[in-house]
Amino acid sequence: MSSLNASVWLVLALAVVAANLPFVNDRLLAVVPLRSAHKLLAVRLAELVFLFFVVGAIGMLFEKRLGQNFPQGWEFYVVSGALFVVLAFPGFTWRYLLKHRN
Repeated sequence: MSSLNASVWLVLALAVVAANLPFVNDRLLAVVPLRSAHKLLAVRLAELVFLFFVVGAIGMLFEKRLGQNFPQGWEFYVVSGALFVVLAFPGFTWRYLLKHRN
């Protein structure tokens, strides 16, 4: 497997995990416990935006390591943001749309 191919799959796997992370736990960034028992949706969405930028930065580091960073227009960031939201759908569905028995 080439280094480029491995980097692409690693970034995609990281994106899937990071997109679902805000919805599968009640800690801030899966590390910091909060005072309340449950996170608000606004906190989860802010965490999702933050993790989008973290995954994007990691992807840019891989790109720079493999060669040169290519300039991207606003369209790239809109499409990658939409993809990140789609990747978060399983976690959102599990948290808000499925009934959990306590």
